[in-house]
Amino acid sequence: MTNSTTASPVNSKPAQTPAPSTARVAEKGSIATLRGLLPFLAPYKRQFFMAGLALLVAAAATLAIPAAFKQMIDLGFGSAASVPGAVGDKSIKHVDLVFLALFGLATVLALATAARFYTVSWLGERVTTDIRDAVYSHVVKQSPEFFETTQTGEVLSRITTDTTLIQAVVGTSISMALRNSLLFIGGLVMLFVTSPKLSAIIIGLLVLTVLPIIIFGRRVRKLSRDSQDRVADASAMAGEILNAMPTVQAFTHEKIEANRFSASVEGAFQTAMRRIRARAMLTMIAIVLVFGAIVFVLWLGAHAVINGEMTGGDLGQFILYASIVAGAIGALSEVMGEAQRAAGATERLLELMAVKSAIEAPAKPLALPPRAANGASLSLDNVTFLYPSRPESAALSNLTLDIKPGETVAVVGPSGAGKTTLFQLFLRFYDPQHGAILLDGVDIRQLDLHTLRGAIGIVPQDTVIFSANAMENIRYGRADATDAEVIAAARMAAAHEFIERLPTGYQSFLGERGVRLSGGQRQRIAIARALLKNPPLLLLDEATSALDAESERLVQSALEAAMVGRTTVIIAHRLATVQRADRIIVMEDGKIVETGTHASLVALGGIYANLAALQFHTGIASH
Repeated sequence: MTNSTTASPVNSKPAQTPAPSTARVAEKGSIATLRGLLPFLAPYKRQFFMAGLALLVAAAATLAIPAAFKQMIDLGFGSAASVPGAVGDKSIKHVDLVFLALFGLATVLALATAARFYTVSWLGERVTTDIRDAVYSHVVKQSPEFFETTQTGEVLSRITTDTTLIQAVVGTSISMALRNSLLFIGGLVMLFVTSPKLSAIIIGLLVLTVLPIIIFGRRVRKLSRDSQDRVADASAMAGEILNAMPTVQAFTHEKIEANRFSASVEGAFQTAMRRIRARAMLTMIAIVLVFGAIVFVLWLGAHAVINGEMTGGDLGQFILYASIVAGAIGALSEVMGEAQRAAGATERLLELMAVKSAIEAPAKPLALPPRAANGASLSLDNVTFLYPSRPESAALSNLTLDIKPGETVAVVGPSGAGKTTLFQLFLRFYDPQHGAILLDGVDIRQLDLHTLRGAIGIVPQDTVIFSANAMENIRYGRADATDAEVIAAARMAAAHEFIERLPTGYQSFLGERGVRLSGGQRQRIAIARALLKNPPLLLLDEATSALDAESERLVQSALEAAMVGRTTVIIAHRLATVQRADRIIVMEDGKIVETGTHASLVALGGIYANLAALQFHTGIASH
């Protein structure tokens, strides 16, 4: 049974980097955080080059259009208006050429835009996929301490929602930013070519718009991060409650939990609305100031045409380039808002990627000796283990224990004695502060984690069943096992008969977390999984606790057969399951207080004898 001492994390190294939900990196004052995406962008230089080339062509075509319009107005319509007799000659030919040129520019623009859209969309999807893979691969390597201090819903929010924001930036916003930057610069140059005086005036006015955009941009970024955090909190809450729905319904807390979630999503909504209002204000200010400046300058230009200081074509060209510049500024302010949101998302993902596991494999791991025919040896050498949350109380204190190959050792004791903590240390989910644990004479801290855990099979009390069929759930014990080997393991675990009775046998879907199975059936699936792995060391955490009497008899017989040729450590509260163990270890307060067989410990009259008297009293009296 799960020991109370497993509730707190620990390690022997410096404390693991705090989980994202409890530790935020320092807020950054700009979108410089997006530089953290460079390692994910670097492998695709060729695609970025192609997108950039298409972008340049499209921008050049766009900037050429106003010049074509100037030619059309001045040399086409202008000459036609001034020389009516020439309509059928030079003017018409020139207009035809101008319109053919405009159509050619439009075709080039369409092809380049389509190529740019395809390439950057591919990049967005590819980079987002790579980020999701990297984040998930990093998260699944974390020690149990990480998962005890981080809500699963928050991690899922970062992998899904945050990466979607990054996809929008990589797949759209970066391209739009570069495109509009080119249009802004090119349009600005052409404005000065057309009319230096009007251009100087409009630039001076546009500079005045930068300050409010910067101020509101920073506020949008902060609110974007807050909004994403609130959504993650709501997602974490929903995940926790949905996973505990039977308990929620048993205690009739449906309305309470619905209200809690409602309050959480309402908080997220209010934060999002603050962000939306700030972005709306940013957009409004940018548009009013930019277009106000343009209208004023165009008013000056109209007077210049009237006074003969510039031609109608020049003014038309100036208007189009001013529109391009204004549109570019508006688009850049919009892109900046998206970039601010993506910066917050990137920051959250980088936090997750920066978390270092407290348990890491050594740089140069040792190898285990060849497997012995009768299993592995296991030793604890003066092991002391404390949880940081209870530094005044040792979960294990100066524990020394030697388990011989092929030996079956049962560990019993009251709750909180440190039984399950032993299993956590054997699997190296945590490291002790003092002492060492040896597997076949090798310190487990010198072993690769896959090597160590590959040598250990465990049947936990709380069985995990995956959303898959029975065959794949058992095959989880050894991914390369054949169907025949899976079925053989199921027979040994007394699971074959009930699996065969399922609607489609071994191909039957077991439901999320095994909801279609009874507790005893789930336990037998877990036992079959461990037997399929065929490890030299078997850990049984009250492996028959969820079984009825008949199933317990079958599984106990199967386990006894499975123990042959391997070392077995059993945690048990029901002493009937450990009476035939080679040795029984009695723990109390993290120490071994008694050792012996069932008979010798009962005769000793100590803690074990008291436990046995309590558990067997009814049975003795009935006989």
